[in-house]
Amino acid sequence: MSRGPEPAKTPRLSEAQRLAWLRLIRSENVGPSTFRALVNHFGSAERALDALPALSRRGGKPSIRVCPLHEAENEMRAHERAGSRLVALGETGYPPHLRHVDGPPPLLSVNGSDATLASPKTLAVVGARNASLSGRKIAATLARDLSGDGFVIVSGLARGIDAAAHEAALAGGTIAVFAGGIDILYPPEHDGLLARILDAGGSAISEMPFGWKPRGRDFPRRNRLISGLSLGVLVIEAARASGSLHTARFALEQNRDIFAVPGSPLDPRSEGANRLIQQGAMLITCARDVIQSLAGRIEPVLPFEGEISEPDQSAPPEPIEPTDSLRDRIVSALGPTPVEIDELIRFTGLPARTVHVVLLELELAGRLERHRGQQVSLVY
Repeated sequence: MSRGPEPAKTPRLSEAQRLAWLRLIRSENVGPSTFRALVNHFGSAERALDALPALSRRGGKPSIRVCPLHEAENEMRAHERAGSRLVALGETGYPPHLRHVDGPPPLLSVNGSDATLASPKTLAVVGARNASLSGRKIAATLARDLSGDGFVIVSGLARGIDAAAHEAALAGGTIAVFAGGIDILYPPEHDGLLARILDAGGSAISEMPFGWKPRGRDFPRRNRLISGLSLGVLVIEAARASGSLHTARFALEQNRDIFAVPGSPLDPRSEGANRLIQQGAMLITCARDVIQSLAGRIEPVLPFEGEISEPDQSAPPEPIEPTDSLRDRIVSALGPTPVEIDELIRFTGLPARTVHVVLLELELAGRLERHRGQQVSLVY
């Protein structure tokens, strides 16, 4: 199978650039996709930070909170004290497959080995927190055998299947993905397991701010990272409505392979995995099934473009300030139903750069929502 395009090599950020990246991603209404659009439009995070207040005002929000320099410096110092670090998209140590998701995190908090994160041969193993003894044994056996074949096992450090997979993959390297800050372990009783992961040369990562306590809404974001780090996702014991199925859905959107271990139709913990098989996921009975399916694969199929143009030493682009009539033309074409940005550009007949600037204005003002597949909608 042919490989996707090689990612562009981004030089290591200077400390000033890293602080600017951190301030920008921690500023109000700036998510990964908005971050990339801002930096690519203005040429650097520093220039984008300077532009945020004006963009927000033109979008209809009189003021926007820009992360102060001292807060970013405090977070950097907290990482240093904790022995963790911030890795930017494109730098050595940023997971290769995560570059190719829709809206990759511009900065990751990392603890542990860069070598484990750099491995292209990664597989996510996820499943029920209240896993059965049989499910835990299956997860441990599959993770151990896959690890023995050179796969780095990715999971969420949760109870049940996640913990069994991490424990079994210690010898070959495993990656734990946090829903909260890199210093906030959940569940807290897995402190010993995390220590063993790091001592064995594994890694832990998070896209959330240092000290962030995870909320329910943060776990889907964590699951998106789990699938994005991996060539495929293996589901073992998942109920009909579970986080593991969310991970499988993200994997489908990210063009990752989906594998599932069948379970008893009498066990509600297997309902989700069995349904995935009905919907086309590959039925797995042993590690060799996965190994043969992914033979020779070192990149996901059809990767997204996730690079950012920083660091940039060129002159800043000429600022664009669309007229009210052009802005109204774009806003009137939007509504609560998501539309593709390319379709919006064709419909309005306006230059792409003008449309993107107005979308940034609206998003920073809290009036625009971005959706998967480069779609946007107005927030009422």
